[in-house]
Order: sequence, then C-alpha cells, then structure tokens
Amino acid sequence: MPFKPADNPKCPKCGKSVYAAEERVAGGLKWHKMCFKCGLCQKLLDSTNCTEHEGELYCKNCHARKFGPKGYGFGGGAGCLSMDTGDHLKGENAGVRTNGACLEPRMIAKAPPGEGCPRCGGYVYAAEQMLARGTAWHKECFKCGDCHKRLDSTNCCEGPDKDIYCKVCYGKKFGPKGYGYGKGAGVLQSDPYANGDQAPKTTVIDTAAIQAPPGKGCPRCGGVVYAAEQVLAKGREWHRKCFKCHDCTKTLDSIIACDGPDNDVYCKTCYGKKWGPHGYGFACGSGFLQTDGLSEEEISANRPYYNPDTTSIKAPKGQGCPRCGGMVFAAEQQLAKGTMWHKKCFNCAECHRPLDSMLACDGPDKEIHCRSCYAKLFGPRGFGYGHAPTLVSTNSDPTVTYTEQLPFTGQKAAKGQGCPRCGFPVYAAEQMHSKNGTWHRRCFSCADCHRSLDSTNLNDGPNGEIYCRGCYGRNYGPKGVGFGLGAGTLTMA
Repeated sequence: MPFKPADNPKCPKCGKSVYAAEERVAGGLKWHKMCFKCGLCQKLLDSTNCTEHEGELYCKNCHARKFGPKGYGFGGGAGCLSMDTGDHLKGENAGVRTNGACLEPRMIAKAPPGEGCPRCGGYVYAAEQMLARGTAWHKECFKCGDCHKRLDSTNCCEGPDKDIYCKVCYGKKFGPKGYGYGKGAGVLQSDPYANGDQAPKTTVIDTAAIQAPPGKGCPRCGGVVYAAEQVLAKGREWHRKCFKCHDCTKTLDSIIACDGPDNDVYCKTCYGKKWGPHGYGFACGSGFLQTDGLSEEEISANRPYYNPDTTSIKAPKGQGCPRCGGMVFAAEQQLAKGTMWHKKCFNCAECHRPLDSMLACDGPDKEIHCRSCYAKLFGPRGFGYGHAPTLVSTNSDPTVTYTEQLPFTGQKAAKGQGCPRCGFPVYAAEQMHSKNGTWHRRCFSCADCHRSLDSTNLNDGPNGEIYCRGCYGRNYGPKGVGFGLGAGTLTMA
C-alpha cells in the first residue's frame, strides 16, 4: 500500500501546510505564526488586536481605516475629516503574496429559519451578537429599520412589526400624534409621511355651552366640568380656564388661590386688598400706610380698643398677679413661686430689671429679684462676698463667721424641709443638693474639716452629714494594713 501523507490545513496567506506547533487560528482558518500579520501594515498580530474580514487579517487600526465609518469626526483626531482607506499602504507590499483563499461571504452562510439574524438570516456568532426582542443580531445589522442609524441598548426600541428602531423613528412610526407631540413644544405633528394619514382636526368647544343643573356646574360659568379639566376649590369643581382671580383674572393654582367669603376665588394679593387687615404695616412696603380707600373715621371706628393697663381687670384675691393684682391671661403669663405674673410685672422688685427664668430669684419676702439684688438682700456677707474681694458689712458688727454660728437669723423651716445643718429655709439662688437633702451654699462643707464641697468630692455619711473624701475614708472607710496614709501602715484610727 503506497504511503499517503497526512492532509494538513493550508495557510491562507502562503498556501503551505500548517503544523500544530506553529498554527494560529482566526476566522475558522489556521495560519503560520509569521503569516499571522496585518494585510495592510504587515504588523504581527495576536488574539487581542486581530480582526478578520473575508479571509484577510487586519489590525484594528487598519480594519477601521479600510472598512470603518468615514467622514467628519471619524478621523484620527476630533473634528477631522478622514477618508483614508489604506491605499497608500498597498504599494509598499506589492511584491508580497496576498491571501489566495476564497471564503463565502458571511451573508451567504444562512442559518435555519428562526435561528439566525432577523434582518439578514445569517449565523450570529458570540463575538458579534447584539440582543433585542430575545434574539441575536449581527452588530452590522443592529441598526434602525428606517434611518439605518446604528443602535445600542440605550436607544433601541422594539417595534410591533418585529423590527428595531431608534427612538426618533419609533416615535414617528408608532408614537402618539397630534398637538404637542411634535419635535418642538406646541407643534402640530401628525407625521403624514409615516402612515399617509391626514393631520387630525382639533375642535375647540366652549365649556360654558353645556350647562349643568343649578349648583352643580362650574361656579363661574355654570358649565359641566369633566374630569380632564376640573380644579377643586372650596369643595366645588371649576373649569381650569375659569379658575382665575375674580379681580385681576390671574390664573391660579393650589398655592396662590384664596377662597373669599363671597364664594369666589382670589389671588393672595387681591385677597389681602379686599379682605385682609388694613392700616399701618399691612401694605406691600414696610411701614407704608395702606387703607385701600378707607377714610380716617372708618379706620378709627373699626380699630379695636386696647387698654394697656393690666390692673384694670381685677382678679379674685390670691388668684391674680402678685404685684398688681390684675387678671393674668395666657398670652402674657410668667410663672414664679407657683403663681402667674404679668409679663410687664415680671421684673426685679429693687432695680425693676426685666427678668426671665434664668435670672429670676424667689425671695423670702414673696417677691422676685434679679440675682444681684437677691445677693445684696439675702445673700451671705463678709470678706469675699461682695462684687470685689472687699470686706463688706451692712452694720457695725463684725462679719467674720465661724462654723458654730448660724448663717441666718429668723424663723427656722419646718422639720425636714430646711438645711440639714442649720435648719433655716434654703432659697433657689443658694441651694446645693446632696443625697440627704438641700443645703445652703455656705453650709455645704465637710462636717469634720469644714472644707467646701462640690459634686466631685461629696460623700454622704450614714449619720446624715456630708464629708470630703479624706474625712469620709477616715471615719467610715476600711482600716488595717494597707489602708493608712502610707502603703503598709497599720492604722486603726
């Protein structure tokens, strides 16, 4: 039996056999490694920049130059007019053997009915498919059915005729037509060249021609109000064209419409002029006297009477303002010591300074004072208690105080209600709080060393007194080795 060599595939460029160790695959054909180059610029290719067209190989630049779109904007630079097809590169390769392989065009390789590209019927491979209407299209066939503009997923519209269109052509062919649906606002676009129909006729109907039963139609014209044109105000239906100001005929909406007492609607300006308040400060400009045609006598007659004297309306004894005895109404009440004061009476009894909840101090004389006057009248006296570190005394007696002296004179508070140390009443401006009760500021000191205390070093003792940390630990803290003044000291004090 004679020897028969293996039938190896032929390289489309040189026509010689291609073996497995040197083959390159593109377009369903096998090429030599050195033949796998661009047909125009002879640049060696690989799988990332190889483009096959009718049995010839090209790099991406040469393929775009030869077969890509041309014209304004498709050149090498933005705004460049380029019609280059690569003809100047052919002269350099005149002596080079070109591809002799003959392949059938892609459009001839038909697919079975219903399986190929809906436009050309050819096979669609994964590298070039575009999806629309659940089917795969060639990238070259994926264009508008009317203007042949190339499409993508953002501007593709699927028509009812199983074709694809750009948004503009889809709107012309299948979109709504008539007044307002043209290319510009307010244009009558019926697209007679798309379907051959005549432009629709628009008939303007007077809304007042169809009269409604009394009390059921538009309050202004009396016509029937249909759903497409109704506007609601005061629980009634108005025509959109009738919903305007009664005086200036300005078109209204829900923001500026005001229902007048005459069952009509007005804009805010006309409503203010007709029904709003009149007088100083109510005009369009600040401080302008706007009476809208009223005389001075009419203004004076309509002006409400106001008596600023709060003591004119006396309240029952014990229920009115503690200072003037007048009735205190909600708009002017101020609270202090559990009673209501007039806002104009809520001032210091000494300096008459206006007070608020931060400055008011309730004195033992059932009056209210500012903090300065309260301190002068009821606060502690002596060295360090004046406005400056000066020794201040209200009488000739020495003001140096000792811990065994009482801070105040007078009647003591009820048992359990005064200061736990001295027993006298504690007022708001000088109170200090602890677990055992409310103390005077000057009494708020350690029971042993008389050191002044605050919330950071306060300790409540089990005997009802307060201590600093050192004295509390000395009296009630643990004792023994390690608990003395020094580490390892035995203290049983």
